[in-house]
Amino acid sequence: MSVLVVGISHNTAPVALLERLAMTREEVPKLVHDASTCAHVNEATVIATCNRLELYADVDRFHGSVEELSTLLVDRAGETTSAMLPHLYVHYDDGAVSHLFQVAAGLDSMAVGEGQILGQTREALRMGQELGTVGPALNVLFQQALRVGKRSRAETGIDRAAPSLVTAALERVGGDPTAPDDELDPTADLRSSVGGKRVVVVGAGAMAGLATATVARLGAEDIVVVNRSAERAQRLAEEHGARPALLADLPGELAEADLVVTCAGATGVLVTADMVASRPVQKPISFVDLALPHDVDPAVADLPGVTLVDLASLAEALHASEAGREVLEVRRIVTEEVGAFLAARRSASVTPTVVALRSMATSVVDAEMTRLDHRLPGLDPAVRDEVLHTVRRVADKLLHEPTVRVKELANETGAVSYAAALAELFALDPEAVTAVTRPEGLS
Repeated sequence: MSVLVVGISHNTAPVALLERLAMTREEVPKLVHDASTCAHVNEATVIATCNRLELYADVDRFHGSVEELSTLLVDRAGETTSAMLPHLYVHYDDGAVSHLFQVAAGLDSMAVGEGQILGQTREALRMGQELGTVGPALNVLFQQALRVGKRSRAETGIDRAAPSLVTAALERVGGDPTAPDDELDPTADLRSSVGGKRVVVVGAGAMAGLATATVARLGAEDIVVVNRSAERAQRLAEEHGARPALLADLPGELAEADLVVTCAGATGVLVTADMVASRPVQKPISFVDLALPHDVDPAVADLPGVTLVDLASLAEALHASEAGREVLEVRRIVTEEVGAFLAARRSASVTPTVVALRSMATSVVDAEMTRLDHRLPGLDPAVRDEVLHTVRRVADKLLHEPTVRVKELANETGAVSYAAALAELFALDPEAVTAVTRPEGLS
């Protein structure tokens, strides 16, 4: 199995580009089909969300398949290759396994720990199975990724990480933003930070949804959801009794705002220092920038009456918090699961060679017993059975240590292929080895 991931997400691309790549449920099967018919692709499926589009494929050639799959995303975006490539990422083999496990566990989401991605991963597997584009390689990989995602949520509180991030940021807005992390008051009255205030939320993804729900619960008097897409802004605003607005309206919305929470993660800042300085009403305003990369120009913190809380200022406090510890625990689980999966895969990779070796030994025993029958046709059946049993035991004992060791050595790092060495030493027929791995129904 050589798995390749070619993708684009909120970590690498601006919102405008992600919106051009966004797919409806009905459009995804065609992309899956197109990926599966690429020359070097054996199996394929797609994870498609509002913040990511990733092609997963089992391939027989790295460079050719990277080019083919990248072209599919470039064509969909309607961009030139040179403009698109800086926003794409590629993970191969062990790196692809690690990436998918992190995605399923919620570590790669804009709202860390959000549970929706697990369902989207399951949907990618289901669609590939129904279309017949997912075979043994991707089926095993995605099934294990789903188990990793479930384990992460069952054994940790990772699903509370994103809400904790929003809460921690609002605590800082309500308290002294210059106070040391160890002086943060976890019991701060968040309602004093938000209650009765006019709040602007920039973005409409999972993190923006959490932020909007939080400020609504804390009694914000007026909430405006600002987004590039009017449809997504409208949908999120309706859920929480807020008002939608377009990104082009942001400068005007800042004029009367008391608190601005940004979660878009666009490439390039959305809130500039000039935009804040030119407000017609110069009253105190707080910015909570939960985006990566940041949405708010750090220079706004130097303006009078402006408070800025961003991920960098929260990092140390969150690392020491319960939510931060949960994220670290999930990272430990993912690392453990990746190691176990790769070890099992390497052990399985030598199985065909071991089976072929044992088959060869059986053939040698059978040939020698046939030869014995010709030379001693009157041999007593009981004696013959004892000879056969003895010869088989000798063959098993001779092969036991090499086959055990080759499985152990397969898990050691290095460039040596012990399975290939075994096949060479015993002159195993490559076709015999291939036959062991051939799926049923294929000739």
